[in-house]
Amino acid sequence: MFDNSRPAAALALGLLACASPLRAAESLDPSRPEDALLLNRKMTCSLEDGRPVIHWWKGTMMSRVPGERDRVLFNVQGMNIRQCGTFSDPQRGPGFRSVSREVMLYLDPITNEVVRRWRNPWTGEEVEVIHVANDPVNMRAPTYARGADGKPATFRGTFVKDKAWTSGEAPLWYDNPLAGEYQEYVGNRYLAMEMLNSFTDAKALLDPKVKTLPSVSISWARVSDWLPWMKMGGRSGMVVFTTVGKRVGSVDELSEPLRSELRASYPAYLAPPPIDDARPNETSWTYIRKVIDQRRAAGGAAAGKAGE
Repeated sequence: MFDNSRPAAALALGLLACASPLRAAESLDPSRPEDALLLNRKMTCSLEDGRPVIHWWKGTMMSRVPGERDRVLFNVQGMNIRQCGTFSDPQRGPGFRSVSREVMLYLDPITNEVVRRWRNPWTGEEVEVIHVANDPVNMRAPTYARGADGKPATFRGTFVKDKAWTSGEAPLWYDNPLAGEYQEYVGNRYLAMEMLNSFTDAKALLDPKVKTLPSVSISWARVSDWLPWMKMGGRSGMVVFTTVGKRVGSVDELSEPLRSELRASYPAYLAPPPIDDARPNETSWTYIRKVIDQRRAAGGAAAGKAGE
């Protein structure tokens, strides 16, 4: 999802850098490292320390299985709430850090109701749906106007006429938290790809007086292995997420049923983590592992009491 752990920013900012045709004397200058940092920060969150910024998205989750027609399994709705704080380094100059947490719900593709239990069409087993609840999703460290190697920051985006956008891909390849200690011998490493695009008004982005962008549109897509709670075992196939969304002004602007479910079941997600949050980042896989471990422990305790 919106992974603040990647070095650039929460929105997986793209790799293109260029100067803007709209540049004026009072505008931020993308060629200056300090201004490039501010442009990246505005696309990520706000220039105002501690101001919550919410990104919302909706779309579908589809299956892709060799020899089968793709099918829509769920609609999805999600949100990420974040804030930024200012940092400074004697050698690297000004900087910022973004911290966030996020929820994404799996919804019935017809009724858009939250799905609690789901009958797996490949196995016939009814399973409990474990929704995404990643807390935190933080930049691991501040990013500065100059890197540790002395290289200046660049605005990882592009300008075309009156629009600005960022685009990036995050190829994910790491030890699967649900697999064993011998993944280099037998595989099972986690493989996925996330693709994110963000669009905004170039004039507002370049205006130093605009601290928080009034409008940002986003698209997010992801391809990955089957979700663990689906209990697909080693069956061939994958899931594909494709969504669109935008920056919203408050939780009240989120769509239903996300807004009500957030308040009822995820109250901690109504505000971002503190700027000094030092917890390790959560992913869908580490979160599911915690849920599974907690339920196994509870089941074992219950079984022990029953046998007393």
